[in-house]
Amino acid sequence: MFATQKYASQSLSAVLAGQTLTEALSELWKAMPDLRPQQRGAIQDLSYGTLRHFGLLDNTLKLLLNKPVHEPALKALLLVCLYQLQFTRAAPYSVVDHAVKVASHTGSGQGKGLVNAILRNFLRRRDTILNEARHNDYGKWSHPQWWVNAMREAWPAQWESILNAGNQHPPLTLRVNRHRSNVEQYMALLAEAGLEASVTGKDAIRLRYPVGVDRLPGFFDGLVSVQDLGAQYAAQLLDVQDGMRVLDACSAPGGKTGHLLETATLDLTAVDSDAQRLTRVGDNLQRLGLSAKLVRGDASRPKEWWDGTPFDRVLADVPCSASGVARRHPDIKWLRRPEDIVQFAQQQAVMLDALWGLVAPGGKLLYATCSIFPAENKDQAAAFAARNADAQRLPVNVGTADDGQLLPNPEHDGFYYALFQKAR
Repeated sequence: MFATQKYASQSLSAVLAGQTLTEALSELWKAMPDLRPQQRGAIQDLSYGTLRHFGLLDNTLKLLLNKPVHEPALKALLLVCLYQLQFTRAAPYSVVDHAVKVASHTGSGQGKGLVNAILRNFLRRRDTILNEARHNDYGKWSHPQWWVNAMREAWPAQWESILNAGNQHPPLTLRVNRHRSNVEQYMALLAEAGLEASVTGKDAIRLRYPVGVDRLPGFFDGLVSVQDLGAQYAAQLLDVQDGMRVLDACSAPGGKTGHLLETATLDLTAVDSDAQRLTRVGDNLQRLGLSAKLVRGDASRPKEWWDGTPFDRVLADVPCSASGVARRHPDIKWLRRPEDIVQFAQQQAVMLDALWGLVAPGGKLLYATCSIFPAENKDQAAAFAARNADAQRLPVNVGTADDGQLLPNPEHDGFYYALFQKAR
């Protein structure tokens, strides 16, 4: 547990300093290549869990302290340990004892007495402290106040369920590769492997309990991919047919690219501005036994990479706040700022207008985000339709959405879809 607490605290400190959790953990794995898979998993669990419940834990720590802790490493250790004591089955005495040992190697080394006192005080006064810590929105919902306010305004009937969903563990959903298996066959393979699952969509299976991909039958042979049910609706909405020329304009890491190619035989171009992420698209397609033309380019400047031949279908899965997948990436809640939403919306509008020029007459463009902020979604789609008289808005009825907006729930993450057809 010593190493788990130590490295989870380091990851949390990096996030609080502005780094994404993915980057922080990636750097840790490179620096500590000898960590066992079980240790990596435990470090991830503590890092993700602490960030999911950060508001509550931060309020709790403030109530336990007589004065602020100025050493970031020491504060992060206390937050991780409070998470362990409240949300895990770890033995309290073990959590405290190991935390004291970590503190003796942290910062000035003078914090072990403070750590011992704070954690034991929490154990004595747990219920009282937690009730008080939940007295404001920050502590009750573990989201920034601006985010809570935005949800109240945008979703007056659903805001509480949205915020609650953002603090839960996400479902693990698989997409069966039609070229190599089908839902019925793969369900049988899961049963043979002792993994409980249920069918949730045409190609979708949700596991009852998450596992690593190494435990998924045939994963490395391309039988399945990990993809949220909400993300799987993109291929369905684009309605691709054999022989079509298709563009996935912001393709990395390639989940939707692969699904489109599993759905029909296509002339597909996958574009992304990041060369490293584009490599991941290629790797994913190779595992699935599929191929596409991979192009490094900026979706907002297609003249730099487009060959001039229109596309029958364009998927514009644009950069966004990722607010709909905050439970998968809880650092998002604490790294995003209100001004980021404005900047994303401006970038999205430029991309939409640029990509619309690539759509063939009668062709379709699907605008997609993993956001739950209206500025990136319904407001963006309405503004695009108003700017382009030749864009006919088509109905989007998927999952629980009748207007294209999927809100996070136990079945799927938060997504938004708007489908447009170009006049002939």
